[in-house]
Formats: sequence, structure tokens, C-alpha cells
Amino acid sequence: MSLTAAIRTAQNSLLNTARQTVVTSRNISEASNENYVRRDSILVSTDSGARVVNVRRNTNEDLLRDSLLAKSDSKAQTIISEGTDRLQRLVNGIDNVTAPATLIASFEDALQLYSSDSSNTLLASSAVDHAKELANGLNGASLAIQEYRGEIDQNISESVGNLNDLLANFKQVNDEVVQGTVVGADVNDALDQRDSLLKQISEYVSVSVLQRKNNDYALYTSQGVTLFETVPRAVTFDPLTSYSPGVTGNPIRIDGVPVIGGDGANTNSTGSLAAMVQMRDTIAVQLQSQLDEVARGLVTTFAESDTTGGGLPDLAGLFTYSGGPAIPASGTISTGIALTLGVNGAFDPSVGGNPELLRDGGANGIAYVSNTTGGSGYSDRLINYVEAMSNPLPTDISAGIAGTYSVSGYAESSLGWLESTRKTASEAADGKNALHERLQNALTSSTGVNIDEEMAILIDLEQSYQASARIVSAVDDMLKALLQSVG
Repeated sequence: MSLTAAIRTAQNSLLNTARQTVVTSRNISEASNENYVRRDSILVSTDSGARVVNVRRNTNEDLLRDSLLAKSDSKAQTIISEGTDRLQRLVNGIDNVTAPATLIASFEDALQLYSSDSSNTLLASSAVDHAKELANGLNGASLAIQEYRGEIDQNISESVGNLNDLLANFKQVNDEVVQGTVVGADVNDALDQRDSLLKQISEYVSVSVLQRKNNDYALYTSQGVTLFETVPRAVTFDPLTSYSPGVTGNPIRIDGVPVIGGDGANTNSTGSLAAMVQMRDTIAVQLQSQLDEVARGLVTTFAESDTTGGGLPDLAGLFTYSGGPAIPASGTISTGIALTLGVNGAFDPSVGGNPELLRDGGANGIAYVSNTTGGSGYSDRLINYVEAMSNPLPTDISAGIAGTYSVSGYAESSLGWLESTRKTASEAADGKNALHERLQNALTSSTGVNIDEEMAILIDLEQSYQASARIVSAVDDMLKALLQSVG
């Protein structure tokens, strides 16, 4: 090898070492950045020694794809878990103190006491007061559910705005990647930004990626709806100002296609948008329907019947509602009845009513009087009510609970349904969160920066630099000696 070739090789080595040092130093400085993908310097051997061709990101597309899907699943399941926890507190309170089942049990106890001493006016008033607490509890729970649905709408509206912003940012970064790829520029930082945006987008909707020419990306949802293709597609939503039972929320639309909510406590929703739709339109609606079934059962159970044999219809007795005094249809949800349920004023002493009508009957006129003799010791009607609380009534399966139950039994089943839903959702959230964390850790291990490895590379580069520098120094000494001998 000539001295000229030797010096050229040493110079290339010094240049390569400097470039590699820059890359390694950048890796170390970004070690704590979870969105940074480790860079590798690609070397190619030439006649004058190795040279750096380009800087490559140490990507793992399979792990990234799996991690994005797991993140969408985890986010959706967290929404369901937190949502059912919230409904549990809103409807049943701490330790179930405001649960309809608890309030019914207290009312049953008061009714049982009154039936054992039917001449006691104080016990009559106490039974009516417990009935009012029960009705107020169902009113409050229904109102809380509808307010919660309204809160979900506001959260959806905010999320839709964030998703549109992310898609707009994605377009800018994707354009930078495509343009840089075309001209051969270094687009690694833009690729990191694009992957970071994908992770954020996957919190709202599940994303599948189609890579096209020049590193261009097209994005689609799990439903196959186009989310981004050259330009972002519009995500639209119109929130409602308020909710009431029976009101259906507006859909979220991506490129004009509605987002469909998932099913089940262990939800098949992917992304927070679908999960919020499920909470608003399925789980919260089913819980409201269960409250309505309890209220319908109370109106039916405590209805007054014609005792004269004249064929008059049953009419609302102790419990009534906005559609009273007619009795709601059997076996069919009377939507919103729990929100308007109340104690008939004819029984309520606070508004001039007579609580002893609970014993005697007749709130709807003389044809409905049971205690025809007017005896203060009459208790047959009260005993019948106590027994009726345990008698099965037909229920509507669309409320999420199948089977035939008494009023108190249905309330207990509703309590169990929500608790079971909450428990299943919580366990599923733990599992899906753990899966996402494992995949994210695997992705980080595969594409992230290991400080120890990078420091070892720096030591190797330092030694390489020293070796190249010694070659340059040796060639310099040889050239000096050659020039001196010629002189």
C-alpha cells in the first residue's frame, strides 16, 4: 500500500468515526425518549476503506403494529372499567347504601312492621316515608345516569377534536417523510414523529397501516374505514346538550361512517371512541332500563284493584308516575318511569294525604276500598303487599337481565349485574393493560437505546479514532523522513 493510499484510508476512517460518534451520541441523549428509535450507521467497504452510507432506524414493524392494537384494546377496556365503576357509585353509592335493592329492603321492613301493628299511625307514616325514599332513590339514580351520558358526549366531543388535530399533524409529518424520501434526505426524525402520532391516534381508534411508495402511509380503522389517505378524513360529532331516558345519542362519524360501539364487559371495542359509544348507548341505557323495570314493578305491585266486582281497571296506588293512574304494560320496559316515579299524594301526610290508605285502600275512589268495615286492626291488604313483593313478575329481557323476578329479586339481580359487569371489566382491563405494557416493553427493548451498549460502541469508536490517528501520524513521519533524505 502506498503512503497516499494509507493516508486516504486513515482519513476515511476518521470521517466515519466522527459520523458514527454523532449517531451514537444522539442515541445516548435520546435514551429516555420513548418515541425515539435507535439509529445504526450502515457501513459499506470501498477501495479506500469503509464509509458510512446512511443512518438507519432500528425499527420493528411487527411489534409496533401489535403494540398499537394492544394500546387501542387497553384504552377501550379502561373506558369500560372506569365507566362501570362510575355507574356503581352513581347508582348504588358507597357500600350500596343508595342501591334500589337496599332501599327496597328498608321499605319492605317498614311495611312488615306496619302489617304487624296496622292500627299504628306512626308505622303507617314510616312506611310511606320509606316508599318516598325509594322513589327518590330511583329518581336520583336515573337523573345521574342521564347526566353521565351527557358527560360522555362532552368527552367524545373533546376526543374527536383531539383526533382531528392529530390527523392534521400526521399529514404534515407524512408529507415531510414522503418529500424527504424522494430527494434522499434524512427523514429519521420525521419517522419518529409519525410513529409517535400513530401511538396517540390508536388511543382513539384502532389503526391499521398501509405503506405505499416513498414511505407514504394510509391509515384505516378496524372497521375498514379510511382515516387518512393523502389527506385526513373528517371525524365529526354533534353532542347533545342534555339526555333523558329513551334519547339516543348522535353517532361519531369517520369519513361519514358511524363508529360502532362494542359489546360485553370484556369489550370488543377498540379505541376510546367506540368504548364511549358503548358506555353511553348500551351499558348506561341497560342500567336505566333496569331501574325502569324496578319502578314498573313497584307501580304494578302496589296498584289498587276494584273490590266491588264492577270490572274497573287496576290503577296506581302507593306508587305512581307521569303516566298514572294507568298501570304500565306488563313485561315491557316503560322507558323513563324510574325518573318520574313518586308516592301518590293521597298517601303522603306531608301534602295532606292519609298514610292509612296503604292499609285500607281507596286512593282511587270508594270502589277500590279494601277495608270496607273500617276496622283499625285490618291487616289483610298489608300482608298481601308484603307477599306480593316476593311474587314473580314478567320482565323485559332487553334490559340485560333474563328471567322472571319479584320486584325485590329484580333489584338484587340488577345490583349483581352491575357488580359482575364492573368486575369483569376491571379484570379485563388489567389483562389488556398488562399485554400492552409487555408489548411496549418488547418494542422498547427492540428499538430503544441501551446505554451500556452505546457506551461500549463509543469506546470502540474512540479506539478506532486513536488507531486512525496513529496511522496519520506514522505516515506524516514517514513523509518527513522521505523529504529529508531527498533534501
